Amino acid sequence: MRILYANGIDELAFMDKLKARKGGADPRIAADVSAIIADVKRNGDAAVDKYTLAFDGELPQAREIPREEFRLAAEKLSPALLGAMERAAANIRAYHKKQAPAPFEERLDNGVILGRRCRGLHRVGLYVPGGKAAYPSTVLMNAIPAVIAGVGEIIMATPPQKGGQTDPAVLAAAAIAGVDRIFLAGGAQAVAAMAYGTETIPKVDKIVGPGNVYVETAKKWIYGEVDIDMTAGPSEILILADDTANPAFVAADLLSQAEHDEMACSILVTHSKVLADRVIAEIDRQKAVLPRKAIIDRALADYGAVVITAGVEESVRLANLLSPEHLEVMLPNPMEYLDRLDNAGSVFLGEYAPEPLGDYYAGPNHVLPTGQTARFFSPLSVESFLKYYSYTYYPQEALLEAVGDISQMADHEGFAAHARAVTIRREDKANGI
Repeated sequence: MRILYANGIDELAFMDKLKARKGGADPRIAADVSAIIADVKRNGDAAVDKYTLAFDGELPQAREIPREEFRLAAEKLSPALLGAMERAAANIRAYHKKQAPAPFEERLDNGVILGRRCRGLHRVGLYVPGGKAAYPSTVLMNAIPAVIAGVGEIIMATPPQKGGQTDPAVLAAAAIAGVDRIFLAGGAQAVAAMAYGTETIPKVDKIVGPGNVYVETAKKWIYGEVDIDMTAGPSEILILADDTANPAFVAADLLSQAEHDEMACSILVTHSKVLADRVIAEIDRQKAVLPRKAIIDRALADYGAVVITAGVEESVRLANLLSPEHLEVMLPNPMEYLDRLDNAGSVFLGEYAPEPLGDYYAGPNHVLPTGQTARFFSPLSVESFLKYYSYTYYPQEALLEAVGDISQMADHEGFAAHARAVTIRREDKANGI
């Protein structure tokens, strides 16, 4: 890992390199995805089958997994894994239940009634990767908030694994979380199928869940036809620490992100050169026995850094500037920093709150903004699956009091019919109607 000294130049140049990771999609990929989406939109299931055969090597025996099959998948899991998933789901459910917004209504003295109502989306599509690995935690984190929001139907698309099946843990997670239907389809073709609907895969209102560059490009492409959660970039972690931190813990947490893929970003920001040296030594020691060492080496070489600052104030300022997906605070009295941290997807406080705690278990969602978008995006939540409408009731006298103001503004903007829609009611009142 490189060591940078915060001097207003080197750390900013490193930030520019990080920004370049998210760049635009490769034009060839964009063209391929565009063609796939158009084909699925036009030819439905036949196009989905064509691309499934081309990319996954074989067609599943059935496109939709019978409901009973994914409910019974838990029997194929070890009791330890099943128990861990159920306890994680309970934590996620308890945390997200607190997010449900309450409707409100205000009744004014002049008889006016103003309010807002919340409604869960009609149908949501959850994409779950399934190529090289299986991710039951993705199912829990995406589906549970949707259930709490009152979504009418949750469908899931996941690529078929060898033999045309899918991972039992993913199926069991779907049952635990409350997924209604599961379809064996992956890639851009699955995104297109959920966005436009096919003969068997229903059209949804929103698509959530991570995927490879083809999936993320497809989500960007169909945004507007349906809503999406966000376009996920490479994973990232930033750790704020000083020489009171355990260097072995810091190193382990940096490595936990670097093993994601070659573009993952791991950064330590500290004002302690002593800690920096010890963490780098620990990284070299710990990564030697990790199975994904080659991926880690590439990620740390390209997108890893230790940034040494003049003090904790500068470290906090830099953390806010970098706006990381995951932010760990390994400083004395970590809770004191919450009000000073403005930009992060999720914050982990103290030496015993490592980032994987959030990935799997604690309860806050692990679907987080990346690529410095934490400046304006928020984690996936119950509100991500809600829509709102406002309502207004005015009695006659209250409207008549407002006619002059409304018509003044409408006339100024050149909308005579808008003004007429209120003044006509004043005329009717004057005529005794």
